[in-house]
Amino acid sequence: MEDNQSETPDNQATSEHVNFENRIDLKPLQDHVEKIKKEIGKIIVGQNDMIELLIISILSNGHTLIEGVPGVAKTVTAKLLAKTLNVDFSRIQFTPDLMPSDILGTSIFNVKTNDFEYKKGPIFSNIILIDEINRAPAKTQAALFEVMAERQITIDNNKFIMEAPFLVFATQNPIEQEGTYRLPEAQLDRFLFKIDVDYPSLEDEVQILVDNHKREDKLDYSTINAVLNAADITKYQSLIKQILVEDDLLHYIASIVNNTRANANLYLGASPRASIAILNAAKANAAINGRDFVTPDDIKRCTKAVLKHRLVLTPEREMEAFTVEKVIDQILETIEIPR
Repeated sequence: MEDNQSETPDNQATSEHVNFENRIDLKPLQDHVEKIKKEIGKIIVGQNDMIELLIISILSNGHTLIEGVPGVAKTVTAKLLAKTLNVDFSRIQFTPDLMPSDILGTSIFNVKTNDFEYKKGPIFSNIILIDEINRAPAKTQAALFEVMAERQITIDNNKFIMEAPFLVFATQNPIEQEGTYRLPEAQLDRFLFKIDVDYPSLEDEVQILVDNHKREDKLDYSTINAVLNAADITKYQSLIKQILVEDDLLHYIASIVNNTRANANLYLGASPRASIAILNAAKANAAINGRDFVTPDDIKRCTKAVLKHRLVLTPEREMEAFTVEKVIDQILETIEIPR
């Protein structure tokens, strides 16, 4: 009789946890993510971490910088991901002679109307792939500041709002520095993630050769099917915002970022924009794993990709061949994980 009248604390907690898990239906989102991975997997072998982080960046509505040596499928993967989305796609090859008007567009005088008309540039798209972003000079790089941060362009006192979704994927080569222009911190801070792409494993490279031989060294993008449209992406981006985050996890994120500002190994720490980036990315990571609540593992999963391009080592640490990744690992080991 007493059992029917009241629940023990453990039973009550279990009951609440079951209801809590079923608060948001994430199955459609998970299914779509798996389909995207399957479509990209038709051509790309391995690089699972890069693909997953790119998907997280889309769900988080954030831009991504992809860094790796030539030939590790940075550009191809970004193009394939764009193919799985039924949205407009634009690719811009950055070169030293590229001007801001080549990206944003320019006003052209129309003789028939006796007036200037604005001709939109390739930045007016949904998914923009910028190849070798550090090849263009500072003036051209600066043309991206407003559109990446505010998703709008102001030209000749006219404001143009970019259609959602608006996401920039940019690639760069970390080795070759001749004829390149280093991205300023203000530009780097506008990227949600920086993804480092490494060489494939031996097994993956063997499979790459097998696949390449079978398709006779041809890439057939027509085999890639679109999985999501613009409305789907917007819907899932809104769904991500509903993922639950406990107060102690918010404090955990803030503590990680705050530590970068007082860290003896760092000359420059991360801004509050980094805290928000970790929060949004952790929500997306939780969602694609079927959870409508964030765990410390979600935060740790995304922290390195969010922070490593925002932190600057002290000159002494650089001379000692220390790395930003080591500093982030030390910070994550130092900050107490919420229980």
